[in-house]
Amino acid sequence: MAFAPGTDIVSQIIYAASLMLFVVFMLYGQRIQFYVMIREVENSLRKLKVIKEKGRKTAIETIKEIGKPETDPTSKVDRYLEYFTISPQSMDPAGIVYKLDHILDVRDNRLKDEVKLIAPASDEVQVFNLENTLEAAMALNFIYRIVRHFYIQGKKTLNMYIILQLQMILPLVMKEAEAYANALEAFAFGQPIGDGVGPLIAARLMQGYETRRVPKDCVVATLPFEGRTALVLKARGPGGNVGKPGDAVKELIEENKGKIAMVIMIDAGLKLEGEKVGEVAEGIGAAIGGPGVDAFKIEEVVVKYKIPLNAIIVREDIGDAVSPMRKEIADSVDNVLERMRNVVNERTKEGDKIIIVGVGNTIGVGQ
Repeated sequence: MAFAPGTDIVSQIIYAASLMLFVVFMLYGQRIQFYVMIREVENSLRKLKVIKEKGRKTAIETIKEIGKPETDPTSKVDRYLEYFTISPQSMDPAGIVYKLDHILDVRDNRLKDEVKLIAPASDEVQVFNLENTLEAAMALNFIYRIVRHFYIQGKKTLNMYIILQLQMILPLVMKEAEAYANALEAFAFGQPIGDGVGPLIAARLMQGYETRRVPKDCVVATLPFEGRTALVLKARGPGGNVGKPGDAVKELIEENKGKIAMVIMIDAGLKLEGEKVGEVAEGIGAAIGGPGVDAFKIEEVVVKYKIPLNAIIVREDIGDAVSPMRKEIADSVDNVLERMRNVVNERTKEGDKIIIVGVGNTIGVGQ
């Protein structure tokens, strides 16, 4: 290899090294990049495993402390964490909502029965809380297994694009996993979470009024609100419970023969980046998450009776929703109540009957 005359030996060495590096990166650059990405995914996978194992350990210790099992519950908890649910066949979509509703009911009853067997000393509220704790641990276990699957598959096949896609979504995956890890502590100790802002507002309205149970796992109180009669609905607390607001709203509307002037739903809403936690927004439609069964039932009955369906949400991200309730979210209650008064006064008249639904997990929030 010839060098330019008059250059010193250091410059010649730097030039030669640069040329060699250029050739190496031309020939092996993609392979080097692949192994760098593999290393980053491996680090995240190790963190996920630690988070997953911590969740499993928290669930086992909580069951031992609250449920007082006679034998070690570890094997039963491990079996619980591997449970899965198969969605109904959708080739013919007619009636799929009610098939899904039935499967979810069976799943819910089965998991509660399992909790009662694992933790025989737990009462009804503790059963709900332990079920939520195990659900969070189950979610962490599922996230870890999925990430591990694609990591091993990409490494085995040396497929850069599998690893690349995994690396791109890992920050969001890790954020969700950390949110569930924080949720474990809240569920284990029965603390209110961000998703409980809807039930918290409903509980504040119904405080001091008699409540009655409506299906499924929900309670309702009849009370005066801005010169109207309000039927305030929430899941039955203080256990970790979301109830079935779809069935409850349907029953209340049918009870009143459709003579409902308005349904208002209050729920936590996913915020966008740049928006503040605890911001309140108004809208139209069924403000409720989940698989869609409850939203379908509510939409079906309000369409039948031509009832306006309004929504108020409190903005928060996934981490806020499942973690112990932040001050900003708790402070939004007064703002929500003011917005609700405005909607009721503007859109209904005195003497009307309305339904107010506090949607969300009512853990730590009584009636």
